[in-house]
Amino acid sequence: MLRTRYRHIVLFFARVTASTIVWELFLPRLGLRGWAERTRSERLTRFAAAFRRLAIRMGGVLIKLGQFLSSRLDVLPTEITSELASLQDAVPAEDFGEIRQLLETELGASIADRFVRFEEVPLAAASLGQVHRAQVGAQGAARGQDPADSAADDAPLQVIVKVQRPDIERVIATDLAAFRTVSRWLERYPPIRRRANVPALLSEFSRILYEEIDYLAEGRNAETFAANFQGRAGIRIPGVVWPLTTRRVLTLEDVSGIKITDYGAIDRAGIDRADVARRLFDTYLKQTFEDGFFHADPHPGNLFVSPGEGQDEWHLTFVDFGMVGRIPANLHDGMRETLIALATRDAARLVRSFQMLGVLLPNADLALLEKAEERMFEQVWGRNLAEVHEMSHEQMQAVAYEFRELIYAMPFQIPEDLILFGRTIAILSGMCSGLDPQFNPWEPLVPYAQELMSGETGRRTLVKELGRLGEALLKLPGRAGSLLDRLERGELSVRTPELGERFWRLERGIGRLTGAVVLAALAASGTQFYLAGYQGTGGALLAGAGILLLWLIVTRRERR
Repeated sequence: MLRTRYRHIVLFFARVTASTIVWELFLPRLGLRGWAERTRSERLTRFAAAFRRLAIRMGGVLIKLGQFLSSRLDVLPTEITSELASLQDAVPAEDFGEIRQLLETELGASIADRFVRFEEVPLAAASLGQVHRAQVGAQGAARGQDPADSAADDAPLQVIVKVQRPDIERVIATDLAAFRTVSRWLERYPPIRRRANVPALLSEFSRILYEEIDYLAEGRNAETFAANFQGRAGIRIPGVVWPLTTRRVLTLEDVSGIKITDYGAIDRAGIDRADVARRLFDTYLKQTFEDGFFHADPHPGNLFVSPGEGQDEWHLTFVDFGMVGRIPANLHDGMRETLIALATRDAARLVRSFQMLGVLLPNADLALLEKAEERMFEQVWGRNLAEVHEMSHEQMQAVAYEFRELIYAMPFQIPEDLILFGRTIAILSGMCSGLDPQFNPWEPLVPYAQELMSGETGRRTLVKELGRLGEALLKLPGRAGSLLDRLERGELSVRTPELGERFWRLERGIGRLTGAVVLAALAASGTQFYLAGYQGTGGALLAGAGILLLWLIVTRRERR
């Protein structure tokens, strides 16, 4: 372990933690809240600048952490994201002498023997490696084809050569050791300890990092990604040059374009940034809910917009497939349920999906959580990201006060399998809002959910939902009858007039509840059949729901 590096990282986080405790917890209790709030912006800028300098000087995992934070435009204050934005580009390059030695050792020959041209000045330097432009001989031969097959394809191939930083494994080991020390501090805070197995999450993060420095695995990931998007217009994936790829060297076709955060260049190319945000979001819907395999590092250095010949002919280009996520089979149905619940504003279904995903603690108050989700739907459903950001402090404070018990308990935990997915969605949200401040995630989400519901999986979900409603409906009269039978046999006695009055109200309430359940079953099944494309059946069920609703209103007035 690199002990000096370890001490620098731990001391930095210790200072930030101590300062946060003093300014955000201690001083407000002394009546100095106003001072803390007035100086918060300057303080955040100072912290972010200090972290940026530390990350640039030390590199490694700190760069990846900074890149993640700089992409959270939707959550973090601009003081932090603006200060850390330069980490996408300002990573210092390694000395080329060391890069040459590693490259020639890995490829078993000199650079001149392997490449027609090789640029010593790197195109980009990243946290774990750096990238150089180069040129190889015939395209077919470079891809490992038989010479007879590649004779007609003898044009030189422009490539990107990704070379791992020397000694990167020791650097990663040191950074992870420092993070483990910081994680032990976090574990001492009960709300964090109850909701997340921090050592397990750090272990998962470590596994992901070590996979990321295996360039043979990255090449296979790129080919899987390309196969998943084969035939889909508007998406571009670089091909792998396997004869020039090893565990520490990766050679890919050069598919460079406009960096996805270079908004001026995108505008000058005549490409609508709102279309870019929509296509980016759509690709992640497919990756997550169809493929179960997603690009988990969508920061601005890994995404490009490649203009075509016409104004509408452009490609969204993905590079760097070292960090990918896989949706386990046991979570796939839960994630689909979450998507459908969000698209249909179904708070009960959303809570059930949380249970399927394992994100709720065993003692979670499900009824209160469902009520909170309903309120959040009222507040944010259908709004674009700009409108959500503009919501008044009073609105959010009112919701927080109403559900203060739930917020205090925070009955959520972080499953290990979802750590990458959560990070990816966080970055994606920031990138889409950066491309298009008016981006509305509900617009692509709702039709995609309808498409899922109309497919084979959707039909199974529909049958399951109808079965659940039918079961509840069938059980309800039996339970009410059982209660009345017990009363007739004398097993329940009415001891006071007040209790008799309550029982009469209960009996009347059961009747209303039965009608309401039937109404809900008709409305829910009619809606889902209609969305699934069975308009005739859906219309009939909705008509039945309307008739029943009218009958309930009339009988309610008669009782009054």
